[in-house]
Amino acid sequence: MQAPGRAAAATEVLDRVLAGEPAEKALTAWARGARYAGSKDRAAVRDLVYDALRQRRSAAALGGGEDGRALVLGVLRARGEPEDSWFDGSAHGPARVRPDEAPRAAVGAAAFDIPDWLEPPLRAALGEDFEATMQLMRERAPVILRVNLAKISRAGAAAALADEGIVTAPHPLAEAALQVTQGASRLRQARAFAEGLAELQDAASQAVIAALPLTDGMRVLDHCAGGGGKTLAMAARADLRLWAHDAQPRRMEDLKIRAARAGVRVTLTARPEEAAPFDLVLTDVPCSGSGSWRRDPEGKWRLTPARLDELTAIQSAILERAAAMVAPGGWLAYATCSFLREENEARVQAFLSRSPRWETVLTRRYGPLEGGDGFFLALLRHSG
Repeated sequence: MQAPGRAAAATEVLDRVLAGEPAEKALTAWARGARYAGSKDRAAVRDLVYDALRQRRSAAALGGGEDGRALVLGVLRARGEPEDSWFDGSAHGPARVRPDEAPRAAVGAAAFDIPDWLEPPLRAALGEDFEATMQLMRERAPVILRVNLAKISRAGAAAALADEGIVTAPHPLAEAALQVTQGASRLRQARAFAEGLAELQDAASQAVIAALPLTDGMRVLDHCAGGGGKTLAMAARADLRLWAHDAQPRRMEDLKIRAARAGVRVTLTARPEEAAPFDLVLTDVPCSGSGSWRRDPEGKWRLTPARLDELTAIQSAILERAAAMVAPGGWLAYATCSFLREENEARVQAFLSRSPRWETVLTRRYGPLEGGDGFFLALLRHSG
């Protein structure tokens, strides 16, 4: 495929997304119908689509419209690409750019590629870092690996990956973190992955685990385990008795395979109360995902004030349930991949106001300015 064909394909996919279809589903459907497209073509179309979703409002302004064509045109203008090379009017490409598709300025929240209603709470949460953080959230997230330090050192993993053409650099946010600088497309086939030496995990997510007071012999529950990335990260830091739970058990389907690959034993449970009490319970709760919108840009356009209210109610309920499973003197870790105070400090304070036997030992925010996703951690301790 030439550039015009890629632009036409991205336009088709984006129009389906704008009509309500998830981006991954739309990309898969396009790829199945485009057998002629090679791996580089598919990657280029995917990049155009996700850049357009990350920069949806500013791309619409630059492209002079609101449909898939305008978003592609806006992204290409933001990149500084020559328009005529992509919009050439050829049989397999988009029609040439019209005079009425002139770029316009994105102002207010549109300049930061966020919904209008989210600008005030994001400014309140991020303070003076708001503009710099929002700029980074318009870009692609870095590819970060977590080295399994129970099996190999960070330097050893970097050397093993380099032997397979994957170049990495140590990431300062976590001692097990490596940032991939070249060869990311080779990761899934890498021997280091197959042998459980490294896994994909954001640096801020790793830093959250590094902040937990894990020691050998502890009984630990990962209450909102999902795919189990944090479960395995905890296992690499200490010899623990580990349980994993998720409200949607299918999310944990790969955890047993990943745990076996990493040399870790984890008990999956639908009723964690039956194994309580635990010395530490980690709750990485469902949230807006605002801190990880670089990876899931559709999330910021789906979020509504009503959905945020639903999420904060869920978060409070999870805190209450998890706290009841912590042993006297034990620990409760509350984490989100959100910037918003409504999901972070406000939830912790609401819990503490109802729970006099708990105290806050640590709160910490992480963000793109440190090279990772946006994360929040509150570490609470039961007074016994």
